Amino acid sequence: MTKQHANWSPYDNNGGTCVAIAGADYCVIAADTRMSTGYNILTRDYSKIIQLADKSVMASSGFQADVRALQKVLGARHLIYQHQHNKQMSCPAMAQLLSNTLYFKRFFPYYAFNVLGGLDNEGKGCVFTYDAVGSYERVGYSAQGSGATLITPFLDNQLKSPSPLLLPAKDAFTPLSEAEAIDLVKTCFSSATERDIYTGDKVEITVLNANGMRREFTDLRRD
Repeated sequence: MTKQHANWSPYDNNGGTCVAIAGADYCVIAADTRMSTGYNILTRDYSKIIQLADKSVMASSGFQADVRALQKVLGARHLIYQHQHNKQMSCPAMAQLLSNTLYFKRFFPYYAFNVLGGLDNEGKGCVFTYDAVGSYERVGYSAQGSGATLITPFLDNQLKSPSPLLLPAKDAFTPLSEAEAIDLVKTCFSSATERDIYTGDKVEITVLNANGMRREFTDLRRD
């Protein structure tokens, strides 16, 4: 008789897709609102986006219990920073904090795939993309999650940024206007929803610019 081993994992993947696009004076961060496990939809109305500071917004896919734990840690660290420095953390500083927080847990990582967007100290849009253990890069656009493999080639085709090896270095933001970027994000999610069962229901779009932050929702396929 063959020995049976328990096949338990501390992780799950709740699916979902996140996209961020940085512009000259804005940043668009979007994520769908479906949360799944296996072939079951747990909820159709779950926000994967959190505002960490005035000019920093994070969208996360992966294991949502780990995402919640990560958000709580970042919130506490940011509160300590505010008490010590009497100001909000900038988006590049928050990007470094997120990297350090993920790397600290590298031997039992947060199963969270994050994209951080916002405005830098000059008011330019910035997007930082991460792996699960804190390696990050500033880019003009990024996609994470179950639909990332479908959306990234499309964004590459529409927005391909210049190589970071070119000199002089080019700014890592896209030439689109804010309205064009929002339309592009809606197109991305409409396309991904057709092929990815873990993406759907609604897309939550967050826009950061000099006037502050605003949110809007667009319906997607519900099947």
